[in-house]
Amino acid sequence: MTFQSQTAIVTGAGIGIGFAIARDLARQGASVLLNDLDEAVAHRAAATIRQEGGRCLAYPGDVSDVAFIESMVEKAVAEFGKLTIVVANAGITIFGDFFDYQPANFQKVVDLNLRGSFFLTQLAARQMRAQQEGGSVLLMSSVTGHQAHPGLAAYGMTKAALEMLAKNLVLELSPYGININAVAPGATQTERTLDDPTYVPIWSRITPMGRPATVDDISNAALFLVSPQSRHITGQSLVVDGGWTAVSPPPIAGE
Repeated sequence: MTFQSQTAIVTGAGIGIGFAIARDLARQGASVLLNDLDEAVAHRAAATIRQEGGRCLAYPGDVSDVAFIESMVEKAVAEFGKLTIVVANAGITIFGDFFDYQPANFQKVVDLNLRGSFFLTQLAARQMRAQQEGGSVLLMSSVTGHQAHPGLAAYGMTKAALEMLAKNLVLELSPYGININAVAPGATQTERTLDDPTYVPIWSRITPMGRPATVDDISNAALFLVSPQSRHITGQSLVVDGGWTAVSPPPIAGE
């Protein structure tokens, strides 16, 4: 029970990578406040974790809203007594050609991916500082923050920025025993990719390890970076992509 007596907030955790991280934290003893924008999805995910024996509460809402983030941190402390782990997983991907990319879509991507992650980190770190027990923050980046990817200029920009945020906040957070890192997943099989019959074949062909990641691959890396075993690791970005960024062929159907 690596995370016994720990309290975590995991955002964007109704399905996919976020849910896997929340579930695995709870399985290993953490009390988890599970966030998702979709209220029904959040409650269903939290109920599933509780049915497995974990301690988990749903807290649905928009984590690009700073007032909501503040209420979420307060809720975690009120319910579980403290806050020691934050996983800023919520994010949005909006594909689009650079020459035609619309300001409204740009703003959505920046508001959730950057504004939400920045202020969740700020408000959580304030709570951790007040507790004087240290803590861990994990930001969710992407291989698109390392390598160019068609149609994802805005998204990739935000993900690269999150890795710089993790590096910069070493200065701010280390004096309080708070470490901060980022995970950069590559192609990952989630509920969102199930509808695309070409996804697994294409990414299996162009990934050196022969397959896209599973959500468990990403969760395993995430849990290590917020665990006691990684307390001296901070300001780092861990790419989990089966070697794709080493070769970086684009995912083109029919080739």
